[in-house]
Amino acid sequence: MDRIAFFRDLAIIIVSAKLCGLIAQKLKAPQVVGEIIAGLIIGPSCFHLVGHSDYLSLLAEIGVVMLMFGAGLETNMKDLLKTGPKALLIAIVGVAVPLVGGTLFYSCFYGFEAVGSDEFYRAVFIGTIMTATSVGITVQTLKELGRLKGNIGTLITSAAIIDDVIGIVVLTFVIGLKNPESKPMDVVINTGLFIVFSFCLGFLTYYIFKRIDKLYPHQRRIPILGLALCMFMAFAAEEFFGIADITGAYVAGLILCSLKDSEYIARKVDINSYMIFGPVFFASIGLKTEFSSFTKELLVFSLLFVLVALITKIIGCGLVAKLLKYNTKDSLKIGVGMMTRGEVALIIAQKGLSVEMLDSKYFASVILLIIISSVTTPIIMKLLYKGEAQEEQLIAESAQ
Repeated sequence: MDRIAFFRDLAIIIVSAKLCGLIAQKLKAPQVVGEIIAGLIIGPSCFHLVGHSDYLSLLAEIGVVMLMFGAGLETNMKDLLKTGPKALLIAIVGVAVPLVGGTLFYSCFYGFEAVGSDEFYRAVFIGTIMTATSVGITVQTLKELGRLKGNIGTLITSAAIIDDVIGIVVLTFVIGLKNPESKPMDVVINTGLFIVFSFCLGFLTYYIFKRIDKLYPHQRRIPILGLALCMFMAFAAEEFFGIADITGAYVAGLILCSLKDSEYIARKVDINSYMIFGPVFFASIGLKTEFSSFTKELLVFSLLFVLVALITKIIGCGLVAKLLKYNTKDSLKIGVGMMTRGEVALIIAQKGLSVEMLDSKYFASVILLIIISSVTTPIIMKLLYKGEAQEEQLIAESAQ
């Protein structure tokens, strides 16, 4: 794609994403559903007005990074610390159940093979793809519903972040089963080092920003510096520690979430995300989808793959929530909130292709999982929250 055509495609994406988002809103569905469907309509699956490109991939990556930075900014640190141990437990089981479920599903579909065979590794890798949660779509949905700052919203966001870290560790271990040169323990060590790095940098950065906030309250230099911190943390997480860039962005938001001007920073960041980066990210999911190469067997496999991936996530996360004394409805919210798959699932699938642990034909199944989970999760979450007062309204009423 040339530079000029990129601007044309960007214009089409922005207009179609917002138009479909407004239609979705009129139909009482979250806007993200419309934006994803817009990508399907203008992409290869329908009218092929826009093709996916490296330019759009980069904008989409910035979009999810900014979305996670905003989620971190809007996180209540007290609630996060309170839900931390619960989120860790939910994330661990939420990874383990899909991993086992996906492995058994592939083995049942194509037959059980001996441990150590190529087919066995493919089965395990299918399970690995199912482990990752796409926190971006869930965060946007919770934000639209006014639930991001609540106990359930914070728990889902925290668990999804931990889930992605565990998923990357699992990916490295699985690759290590077949590739002796891979060192799974390095990932564990790097994760620990990233936590230490984030704590030290965060402690220093917080007090620098606190001083700037005191000297120049409510001025645009604060969100500009905050965005720079977000981008640096996203870079450092992946470049130096092998952690997903969205994790670094979320941590950057956490560092600044206790500032007096944290809401001001979040509003400024949200303007950019709402106008361009967010729509490109959600539309890009639809743009990556191509169903023309589906065979009947692959279609059956893909539909069952999606079903197993969604059910195992709901069971794994929801069951733990129930054991942690959450009521049935809240447990279901947590399970459904964790079932979306997105950028991390794509990263895992692409890694599987590069190390020959995944056949290219199954990439369409992963795309279908992302599409279905991304569209159904916001709708189900809205139904689960229907009739309940928003957290902000409850806080206002309790203060009266």
